[in-house]
Amino acid sequence: MTDAVTLDVSEVVGDFPSFRVALVVVDGLIIPAERPRPIESFVTSTAAQVAEDLAGIELADVEELKAWRHAYRAFGVKKTSYRSSVERLLKNLQRGAGLPRVNALVDAYNAVSALYRMPIGADDLDRIKPPLAFRSARPTDTFIGLGDPEGKADPPKAGEIVYADAEKCLCRRWNWYQDARSAVGPRTTRAVLTVQSLSDDEAQLRRAVAQLADLIVACGGGVNWSTARADAPRVTVSLP
Repeated sequence: MTDAVTLDVSEVVGDFPSFRVALVVVDGLIIPAERPRPIESFVTSTAAQVAEDLAGIELADVEELKAWRHAYRAFGVKKTSYRSSVERLLKNLQRGAGLPRVNALVDAYNAVSALYRMPIGADDLDRIKPPLAFRSARPTDTFIGLGDPEGKADPPKAGEIVYADAEKCLCRRWNWYQDARSAVGPRTTRAVLTVQSLSDDEAQLRRAVAQLADLIVACGGGVNWSTARADAPRVTVSLP
């Protein structure tokens, strides 16, 4: 059984030196059918606050989203249908669709993502094989999109940045879309989350992780975390 998780971003920070990612490792989760009160309150208030903050604002002018759009273009993504996960959340909030309801953990990290404008993803630790890496796609990489009813293989393109474990892609186009094989669900008790930023503001990243950790505690989980960045591209985090 895995008792620590390693993440390597060395392939990415050469071209994107401002990239930093908090690796958050969680154990003891109990994901309830309904959101616990602290999570329900946070998700509801955050959705309202972010929607208000974005009123009358062009998403193309939001600095955090501009940074991700530029990064996507830099590794060859030109289609406007491919945007960072946080941009999709903000777009839905701006048009009044609110935040998605998936389960308590996913709803919590989506709300933190929207509030701090940072892409956040999660994988079931028992469904992945560390070590983990943000890196360039390889010819042997496999990917099956979350929610694809036919479960079709959709491998990444050459030159694409992916998030992967030792066996498969966990997310295509950096943080665009998650693989179905590692998604968290009601039975998840151990998870690995990534909180991603293209900013040098580590204090803001720490605030986002602290907020996330508080919400994870509401799901019964214990949390350990560390940040991978250009001057420390490889980190190992033990299970709490």
